[in-house]
Amino acid sequence: MQWEGREESKNVEDRRSMGKTGLVVGGGIGGIILVVLGMVFGVDIQKFLGQGAGQPAGPPDPAEEQMAKFCKVIFHDTEVVWEDEFKKLGKTYKHPTLVLFTGETNTGCGAADSGIGPFYCPRDSGVYIDVSFFRVLEEKLGAPGEFARAYVIAHEVGHHVQRLLGYSARVDDARQTGSKKYQNEMSVRLELQADYLAGVWAFHAQRKFPNMLEKGDLESATNAAFKIGDDHLQKEARGRVQPDSFTHGTSRQRQFWFLQGFRTGSVRDAAQLFEIPYDRL
Repeated sequence: MQWEGREESKNVEDRRSMGKTGLVVGGGIGGIILVVLGMVFGVDIQKFLGQGAGQPAGPPDPAEEQMAKFCKVIFHDTEVVWEDEFKKLGKTYKHPTLVLFTGETNTGCGAADSGIGPFYCPRDSGVYIDVSFFRVLEEKLGAPGEFARAYVIAHEVGHHVQRLLGYSARVDDARQTGSKKYQNEMSVRLELQADYLAGVWAFHAQRKFPNMLEKGDLESATNAAFKIGDDHLQKEARGRVQPDSFTHGTSRQRQFWFLQGFRTGSVRDAAQLFEIPYDRL
């Protein structure tokens, strides 16, 4: 993937030098991933993510600095694409903020730590990332590659796009009024739609930034989508699958909807994720 030399986002808050400052909340693309990883590998996920509580920040790690730069560039790429797409819809794209942190941090949604993985907080329009997560994605989940990481970032930005377009409110209503099964189904719809929107971003980004995608990049992203499917993670962790407990979608679904967004580039067609019967997703 070609990304170096492109502009970095200015909507970034880098808190990495602050260390750990809070507690744990759930959410984000990594929430279920890291919980399951702990069960699968029998490890303390925190040792893969950031520094321990109370530890002062050490000297900058060149690899981490490169990863932070990557996040800032990709985040700017999403801003370029979504500004243009919202204009086509007759709307204004309100920029989210990329927050890079180490260990733990405070958010508009409460205190959070690295154990939940990258996530989006709608209350402060923040996309929160501890870049150490990408080591877990590669080393423990077997999903290497820069475009796999870009997919994760674009997915979280997709949640911001959903909120601006009004889709998130449907899921919020379901969480207030629906059964647990219905709540899970609506969560799956939301997560698959974020995958679709990540694909829409990739469709337009490769046109705005010629030569961005290289051989093997698309496979890198779809491999990541497969590895974080609910069925794959549950089977790895427990040896069995419980469809009623899915909150993000199966591996096949995540791959399909990301690729569907990548093939069509249509923001309007994202609506179908809340229109198609659940058993046909």
